[in-house]
Amino acid sequence: MDQVLTTIRVEEEILKQILQILRRMTSDWDTGFAGEVGLDTYLVADLNCESLDIVQFVVSLEECFGRRDLPMEKLLMVDGRYVDDLRVRDVVDFLYKHLNS
Repeated sequence: MDQVLTTIRVEEEILKQILQILRRMTSDWDTGFAGEVGLDTYLVADLNCESLDIVQFVVSLEECFGRRDLPMEKLLMVDGRYVDDLRVRDVVDFLYKHLNS
């Protein structure tokens, strides 16, 4: 039970940091997104991130978590092709896996 609670708390902290980064990045954007940014928010479809924004987001994640060695290509690419979009949940899952390995 303690392990489950620890996992939930770590994932919640990762989510909190990601949401802070996204709020900073998009604070002056007119995204047209009316909902609350959460786990099922898409970076491109919902927040209108462009490729340069994704690069900035990745750099912000590396700085926030103090890790420049994260295999970001595993998040951004599948079968040698860049993914079309990412959900916040995808980023949380990726960071949880790689920050704890």
